[in-house]
Amino acid sequence: MSRPVWRFWVVTLAAVITVAITASLGRWQLQRADQKHALQTEMDVRAALPVWTERDLLQAQDLQSAWFRPVVLRGHWVPEASVFLDNRQMAGRPGFFLVTPLRLAGSERTVLVQRGWTPRDFVDRSRVPEVPTLSDEVTLTGHLAPPPAKLYELGPSAPGPIRQNIELAAFASEFRLPLLEASVLQSGDASDGLVRQWPRIDTGVAKHHGYAFQWFGLCALTVVLYFWFQLISPRRKRNVHGPETR
Repeated sequence: MSRPVWRFWVVTLAAVITVAITASLGRWQLQRADQKHALQTEMDVRAALPVWTERDLLQAQDLQSAWFRPVVLRGHWVPEASVFLDNRQMAGRPGFFLVTPLRLAGSERTVLVQRGWTPRDFVDRSRVPEVPTLSDEVTLTGHLAPPPAKLYELGPSAPGPIRQNIELAAFASEFRLPLLEASVLQSGDASDGLVRQWPRIDTGVAKHHGYAFQWFGLCALTVVLYFWFQLISPRRKRNVHGPETR
């Protein structure tokens, strides 16, 4: 008996739908990779732009378009608003990121500075390291960045020197600071004991290429299996067993 015709067409329809979906997802991942590559290129271009000072920062209309631009800023620390962001890693080691607002010279406006990484005390987890914070005017180098990245947490961060995340608006209200919508990743010498080996931001181009390869691979596998089980294998069986008799 030959296979029911309806079964052949059902399998064919399922194969066509699978090929269409997986090919579409593969193309979408390639498009995402192109977008991320363009973003990485834009970040590299911004990093090579002339250095901004605090005056440029205060006059900027759109800080987001200036992220990753190098800066040299003068100002005074606001040490009472320093916080240690918990569960941050650098070079694979867990610890804190110290974040301190900097009141920009010639203005009351402030910007959050991610000053660097420091290890935590695993014996007394409530203890924070002592990091020297000058009261005189300081000059720091770095580059503009988005506000500190957020980690998952259950509920809002409790007030205190150790926090999981910083909500910019709530933080500004808590310390009554006119914060800019950006932060600074500080670079330069580590005389204060902080580590500043900030990793290069990975936009994930390789990840999207990998996903695209998987989707296109599944698409190709579907085509191969369809031709084998629907066309080639039945024909081989007919050739081996001879024509069917009625």
